Amino acid sequence: MKPYDFKWTKFYESNIDFPYQGLSLNLIEDELIICSTLIDGENYSILTTQKFVTVENGKERAESLSGATDKGYGDFKGYKEDQVTFGLVELENGNELKYFIETGKASMIMIHGVRTLIRTQKMTNQNVENVTRVWNRQNEKNKNC
Repeated sequence: MKPYDFKWTKFYESNIDFPYQGLSLNLIEDELIICSTLIDGENYSILTTQKFVTVENGKERAESLSGATDKGYGDFKGYKEDQVTFGLVELENGNELKYFIETGKASMIMIHGVRTLIRTQKMTNQNVENVTRVWNRQNEKNKNC
């Protein structure tokens, strides 16, 4: 729900919108930043089209989500009144990767970003084209309202 003025979490329509230039993401050609939860320079998670980077207490871990599975989202609604929780994905090799989620309404950005990336990696080209066509039709319909 607009406005998107969350404390730590953002999503990006282009890499130019990513305001944290001091982080070494080492993006490859055509790699796009999807969303992030950046608490500070020592604690953050960044999802791109090619990898998922989590830095916790200054220790970095970057992994591909190819073949990954969603495992959980912690207390993303903030029932314990924590402002941050951890989501968890199981990687194709069986290892787990946790990532930061800002609780409350902001949680849906990281949760849906991860879910969408995992699901689209399992789609065929025809599936992606069909989803794109439906999305474009819905977008045009909303513009005309």
